[in-house]
Amino acid sequence: MIIRPPENWLRMLFVWDGSVLKTIVPQLLLILAISVLAVVTHGRILGARMALDAVPFPLVGVSLAIFLAFRNNASYARYVEARQIWGRILIAARALTSQVINYLPEDGDGFERKLFVQRLIAFVYALKHQLRQTDPSADLARYLPPAEQKELSGMQFIPVALLDRIRLMLARAGRKRGDGEPLLWILDAQVSELAAAVGGCERISSTPIPFAYGVLLHRTVYLYCFMLPFGLVGDLGMATPLVCVFVAYTLFALEAIAQEIAEPFGTDPNCLALNAMTRNIERSLREQCGEALPEQIRPCDRYHVS
Repeated sequence: MIIRPPENWLRMLFVWDGSVLKTIVPQLLLILAISVLAVVTHGRILGARMALDAVPFPLVGVSLAIFLAFRNNASYARYVEARQIWGRILIAARALTSQVINYLPEDGDGFERKLFVQRLIAFVYALKHQLRQTDPSADLARYLPPAEQKELSGMQFIPVALLDRIRLMLARAGRKRGDGEPLLWILDAQVSELAAAVGGCERISSTPIPFAYGVLLHRTVYLYCFMLPFGLVGDLGMATPLVCVFVAYTLFALEAIAQEIAEPFGTDPNCLALNAMTRNIERSLREQCGEALPEQIRPCDRYHVS
């Protein structure tokens, strides 16, 4: 994800990083070439004039704008929900760590608090890697004993396995207290919140926007932009390429943005900054435990996986 400081109106006109312009330049060049061809041939193809005028294009454009708005709203809803889920992960992890620090006995009484926090941090990193379908080995090696890492390496749902181990640690510590049943209910509620967050992320990741919507929108946008120069050349003349490229930029950019944010856990510049978010959770939990904080990761104004 790219987060930029506020820019003045003039610099915003020329922003390159963070926009989708890079990805749609080939399409815009194609529309420019078609527009120039329409101007040079006066709207003729193979000597025959295309029987198009500007009348139907506003009507089609309004319908297309409504459909694009629907697609963008659906994509943005997925993006916002994904961010809210990760916000709940942060809240639940902080609450669980605070409860463990204040309610459970020290290490000398049998509860390995340090291992508990390391497993909780490892859970966050494992979830990030599961959503991005990347290898979690390097991150797990930093927080888990080698034997445990080896056991988890062959599993498909590592975050769930780590939550099971966290829940088992809490159950054993609660039983040793003798009067720990009410406390276990309190602690288990936070673990269940983390498990619900895993399920929510998996639901978003495994349920994309129906493919038929994307195909219909994609075809309609391209056909509209390909035909537009031949419908406007009679009225606009030499200005046709400028107007057509501007209209195409708007439509292609909206489609590209919707496609990026529809997969919020990806690595495109406008997806969620999972690297920064997982590091932020780690820093928060370590600070609660009085440990040294790792370096903070900040999403910046350059293209990178965050």
